[in-house]
Amino acid sequence: MASGSGSSEWQRQMAEQRRRQAATDRQAAREAEQARKQAFEAGRRQEAADMTAALEQKVHELNSIHTAALSAPNPAVDFGALKRGLVLPGLDLGNDARPLPSPNWAQFEPRSPGQIGKILGGQSRYAARYAEAELAFSKAMDEHAEDEAARQVRVAAARRAHAARVSALRAEIERHNAGVDQFAAAVRNRDRHAVSDYFQMMVDRVKGPGGFPVRRRAGFVPESSLLAIEWYLPGPDIVPTKKSFNWVKSRDEFSESKRPAEDIRKIYQQLTAQVALRALHLAFRSDPLRIADAVVFNGMVQTIDPVTGQDIEPCLITLRATREQFEPLKIESLDPVKCVRKYFAADVSVHPDELVPVTPVMEFKMADPRVIDPIDIISRIDTRPNLLELTPKDFEHFIQNLFTKMKFDTQVFKADGDGGVDCVAYDPTPIRGGKYVIQVKLYRKTVPPTAVRDLYGTMQHEGAKSGILITTSGYGPSSYEFASGKPLELIDGTGLLAICHEHGIPARIVR
Repeated sequence: MASGSGSSEWQRQMAEQRRRQAATDRQAAREAEQARKQAFEAGRRQEAADMTAALEQKVHELNSIHTAALSAPNPAVDFGALKRGLVLPGLDLGNDARPLPSPNWAQFEPRSPGQIGKILGGQSRYAARYAEAELAFSKAMDEHAEDEAARQVRVAAARRAHAARVSALRAEIERHNAGVDQFAAAVRNRDRHAVSDYFQMMVDRVKGPGGFPVRRRAGFVPESSLLAIEWYLPGPDIVPTKKSFNWVKSRDEFSESKRPAEDIRKIYQQLTAQVALRALHLAFRSDPLRIADAVVFNGMVQTIDPVTGQDIEPCLITLRATREQFEPLKIESLDPVKCVRKYFAADVSVHPDELVPVTPVMEFKMADPRVIDPIDIISRIDTRPNLLELTPKDFEHFIQNLFTKMKFDTQVFKADGDGGVDCVAYDPTPIRGGKYVIQVKLYRKTVPPTAVRDLYGTMQHEGAKSGILITTSGYGPSSYEFASGKPLELIDGTGLLAICHEHGIPARIVR
């Protein structure tokens, strides 16, 4: 009986132990499941945080374009680096590099017979083999001489071909390097084509954030030391429309919050202003030659008109700036939009996110050297009239005819009592039309800034919509600085010829 009781107690203890172990296992399983759920939830929340951080990083990148220029590699053109070094190709003769080994008599000579062989008639057979060996050796020597002579011919031909390649390569490199020297000299001499190419190389080297267009153009007007830059911007869709992500536990889904339209507009306006400052930084601080004294910047967008479905290229920001204006700026501390609007009097689209355009202060084609060259080297066989050979009054009539060709109603004033007005043009177009006061300067020298100030006073006195000053020469930085933010258009000799070219009027300017 005692034995049975002991067995039962032991069984009860074992059962209790199993129950306790099962409870422990269930608790461990619950804790493991809880830990798994917590890890899963934490992972989901981290995914949402990572996606939100990626959006914030993108916005930060878009808001740091102008300051990124301070740490970016200088895009300046190093003329020395454009040159090519002379690395001569080696002469590989292959198997012909070494003379062919001469035949070895030891390989032909027969083995002489021993004493027994001589007794058995081996001597006569040896003599016959020896004679055959001599013939074979002589033939091998003749063949070797022919093969060696052929090898030497091939080596000589290879050396001549190598020398020709080296000479051609040397000449090519010398031509290339001489071209670089000529290019550098032309840039330093302010040649409009060379300087345009020089700055084109610089703007092409600027790296933008991902999704930014790489299309940019640079054109130089030496008469005014003015650099025109046309820089294509990304569309408004470059700004993330999502602002943040959250994980919804009940549905195991990610929800997103939309970025307010006003925020998108502000970010995109900042972007356009920053790119303008980036371009000014390139022109004024990245060029060790300090070529440009003034810059016209037009920020363009290549897109599709949602109304017509046609390709359009609206200008979203345009400004004029001088070196003297730009150099004191502390780019890392300023507000880009306020800077371009208040300091440079830029015209910035009120709704760039809706691609509402502004009118460029100067169209790029008026500085593009590919449109027309104001100096015709072969002028003696050019039948186009030289504007500098006109009288001042003839030049006024020329400008009147030009504006008439442009669909303006024009009137030339008499020389006496014109109040500083050479010509008045009326644009009959509704809404955007109006009165334009035009003054012309048939100059060979730079137009002084007083002429620009006088035009502004005349324009106000006449109640005109805008004042236009046209010259056969150019303008200085002070003139551009005064004109910034005012309804004044300064057209230099290059711009005048571009307009003439556009409207089929033959003209040239030969000093």
